[in-house]
Amino acid sequence: MTTTAADATTAPAEYQPLARRASAFHDFATIASRSIRGIFREPEFFIPAFIVPVFFFAVNVGALQDFAQQSGAVVDFKAFQLPVAIIFAVTDIQSGYFDRLLLTPIRRPMLLLGLMAADIVSIVMLTIPVLILGLLLGVSFQTGILGMVVFIMYGAFWGLAFAGFPYAIALKTGNPAAVNSSFILFFPFAFLTTSFLPKEALTGWLSTVATYNPVTYVLEGLRSLISDGWEWDMLARGMALVSNPCNEKRDQTH
Repeated sequence: MTTTAADATTAPAEYQPLARRASAFHDFATIASRSIRGIFREPEFFIPAFIVPVFFFAVNVGALQDFAQQSGAVVDFKAFQLPVAIIFAVTDIQSGYFDRLLLTPIRRPMLLLGLMAADIVSIVMLTIPVLILGLLLGVSFQTGILGMVVFIMYGAFWGLAFAGFPYAIALKTGNPAAVNSSFILFFPFAFLTTSFLPKEALTGWLSTVATYNPVTYVLEGLRSLISDGWEWDMLARGMALVSNPCNEKRDQTH
């Protein structure tokens, strides 16, 4: 009896964890599904993001269409401006929600991939109404319905690349102020390009900046789907330069 009691008091109980750590795929699926559901639950964030590209498209066409087409710089200004509206259809991350997620025991790569998957859904949802608006106003695609699908996915790829910079900064610094400031650094790239006129009509420093700006070649790829047909070299160059902007500098120096 004494020996048995002593063994019971001295033998430590084996540690049993309360829960096993979830798999990487589970982390990804949880973040992605929760972020996607948040898109529909918080229309106050989605609606302004939809209004911005529609606003720029309507204002630019209304103010500059006659001038651009009469000058001969652009044949169809509505078709020329539709990709510009897609460029602006990029949502930002909600820093408060992202900061809270950083405190959770979730693998950082899966956190990033889950949020980026939700970004793709958001950008596609923003791109489709803008595309429909362009079709209603008379824009036609030389590449047909398949070209429209590629147009949407191409825009989603741009949005993913654009949103990736703030995510990377957030994961590196964990500082909301740094994340908010990052948009100030990258947003001008959407204007210092061929947003209003083709590159051949640009002069001076703006022409030089547009040459090295990756957004120029994203617009070039999007516009080729509308006006030129399947120009694979334009599509490939736009995607390559978004993936690695330094390629353009090397191409220009050689």
